[in-house]
Amino acid sequence: MNQDYIQPDNWSIIEEGFDAERVKSSESLFSIGNGAMGQRANFEEKYTGETFQGSYIAGIYYPDKTKVGWWKNGYPKYFAKVLNAPNWIGIDIEINGEQFDLNSCTEIKNFRRELNMKQGVYRRSFEATLQNGTQILVNVNRFLSLDLDEVGVINYEITPLNKDAKIIYKPYIDAGVTNEDANWEEKFWEPLDVNHNNNEAFVTARTFKTHFIATTFMQNSILLNDKNLNLFPSNVESDKEKVQFTYEVAVAKGEKSSIQKLAGYTVSLNHENTQTGAENAIKAALAKGYNQLLQDQIAAWAKIWEMSDITIDGDVKAQQGIRFNIFQLNQTYLGKDSRLNIGPKGFTGEKYGGSTYWDTEAYCIPFYMATKDQQVARNLLTYRYNQLDKAIENAKDNLGFTNGAALYPMVTMNGEECHNEWEITHEEIHRNGAIAFAIFNYHRYTGDYSYIPEKGLEVLIGIARFWHQRASFSTNKNQYMILGVTGPNEYENNVNNNFYTNYIAKWCIDYTHEQIQKVSLEYPQDHKRIIEKVKLSDAELQEWLKVSGNMYFPFSEEHDVYLQQDGFLDKDLVQVKDLDKSQRPINQKWSWDRVLRSPYIKQADTLQGFYFFEDHFTKEQLEKHFNFYEPFTVHESSLSPCVHSIQAAKLDKMDMAYTFYLRTSRLDLDDYNKEVEEGCHITSMAGTWMSIVEGFGGMRVKNDTLHFEPKIPKEWKGYSFKINFRNQILKVSVNQNDTQFSLEGDKEISVVVNGNEVLVEPNSLVTV
Repeated sequence: MNQDYIQPDNWSIIEEGFDAERVKSSESLFSIGNGAMGQRANFEEKYTGETFQGSYIAGIYYPDKTKVGWWKNGYPKYFAKVLNAPNWIGIDIEINGEQFDLNSCTEIKNFRRELNMKQGVYRRSFEATLQNGTQILVNVNRFLSLDLDEVGVINYEITPLNKDAKIIYKPYIDAGVTNEDANWEEKFWEPLDVNHNNNEAFVTARTFKTHFIATTFMQNSILLNDKNLNLFPSNVESDKEKVQFTYEVAVAKGEKSSIQKLAGYTVSLNHENTQTGAENAIKAALAKGYNQLLQDQIAAWAKIWEMSDITIDGDVKAQQGIRFNIFQLNQTYLGKDSRLNIGPKGFTGEKYGGSTYWDTEAYCIPFYMATKDQQVARNLLTYRYNQLDKAIENAKDNLGFTNGAALYPMVTMNGEECHNEWEITHEEIHRNGAIAFAIFNYHRYTGDYSYIPEKGLEVLIGIARFWHQRASFSTNKNQYMILGVTGPNEYENNVNNNFYTNYIAKWCIDYTHEQIQKVSLEYPQDHKRIIEKVKLSDAELQEWLKVSGNMYFPFSEEHDVYLQQDGFLDKDLVQVKDLDKSQRPINQKWSWDRVLRSPYIKQADTLQGFYFFEDHFTKEQLEKHFNFYEPFTVHESSLSPCVHSIQAAKLDKMDMAYTFYLRTSRLDLDDYNKEVEEGCHITSMAGTWMSIVEGFGGMRVKNDTLHFEPKIPKEWKGYSFKINFRNQILKVSVNQNDTQFSLEGDKEISVVVNGNEVLVEPNSLVTV
């Protein structure tokens, strides 16, 4: 049974009623972020029930030593972790002498949390009765400023309902934090300095090993009936990692008292002196004040939604799902800083270490290309270019490859491999192909070729050299093979000739060869610079082409399909529908050995190849492969439903497409995988966006032109989305009878709809 406590709403995530069992799940779902930092929805006040504390700073990580039972040569030395950062939200509260803690209240009424996605504000309200009989009404607002992205804002209001109250607010900042997922129970932060002045406090700490410095700061104001009392703390407690202020206020029954806390982080990535940076951040926030900061937040989110919103008419759960996905993607990464990337859990939890996976190239880049300025996607590509030397080192040190062959890491923070499973690290090499595909995809979509001669061609050459060396020649078959790999389907390890891996390897070599020729003709100086730098000869190029021109692909004449890998048909081919439901999810019910021997597919694998290279195959071929592989797919990866939804829509299997869409869009809200308390699936959320735009909208780019084949689920009255295509903003609105196109900009654009060319002129509506 999936969870079902989130109230359906077009613009908000809402929970009503307090249930201690749900606290950790809600801490993930109600998380907030602003691209520079993030915060799980932990309570500000002390809570003695089960909770998973989490505050995170983008780009700050720790190399936690790998923990394995049996060390194999080539294991990464460490597993990188985005750290649980110092706590900036904490406010201990005493009311009439009793510590306020929801876990010990005698009654909690009208408990409500709301994550207002339109405004980027998290709100919580309830009435509570303490053990001493005092009844209070609490209203809390919290947000992470998009404009001042080092600043978080809390407005915490308490109204005593049945008697006067002496309320003591004890706000603090604390660097004495640990990670839930620490391998060796180590502390990751070393306190350096603690100081305070009037209503401001600062704790400066440095990460062990990586030596990032962060100053956590706070500034507090106490108000009564919205009037600032200009109080200073009556007491200050501090030790080497924590500062806590005490403010006492007498509040008559029915009066509203509040604490406004401005707090956050300044880090050495951006400041020479983080303490000075923190003082300046407080000044900037105080100059605006709470109300202006809130208005600015609402305006900044309105601007994001103006471009990236997708509307769905007639299906509230579907609408809520897509907006939640778009909201979380924008909270995680805004594209301002090419040193940053998109972790699979974003700022909502610690799993996957907050590192970069192939998810960015395969799933996220299309979303950022179409909903932001193209520079954002270019920054994501630049991130990989900046790590090319480390990818070359990785192939050399771990695989013994030579001559500048590059293997990009499965998981990384700084370009070094830090995934702690040998089978994935050295075998799931298809990620190299996704990085090359992203370069192709970026040029196809934006028309900006300049990235390739400037940076991309060097990356492509490193990747092509890797595939050339990784393939081995079979004298038996007289063809090139790629042995001992794991494809996207991680339920098969160490297989031979995974179709997707072999196909993308061949494509990478051919595509790189084409780009070398194009750059030599059109950018001769860049060509000369690159060829000299990488020492590429014609003889080597010919060796590459031998591999790509003679690559082996396992194929079944009987089923008329490419095989996922050589031994796929040797399995006991029982379809998922014939699998006892009590056995699901198989990754939690079965031994790993049994999973590996089964035919069950975790996520699109052969079909991932058909998704990337759709125009290399006929629709009939796609249908044949979809009908063969989908029945064996258990979709136990968050990245699975979106690809299947897009392909089902292409094949007019609209009921299936809709079911997969709902599953991908509400994966976390309905907790399909029973793990949302660990954090949300951020990178797969970009796949949800693709399910609508590429799936139902049928959007493709062919020969520099947008193509659409719009379809609509029967459950919807209509839907709309906007895309930024080559600096022209096109809005597409689909309903049950027709599709409308409108254009913001000053020049017309030609699009192809269901095979027919349609001219869309600026500021006019075209109905098809």
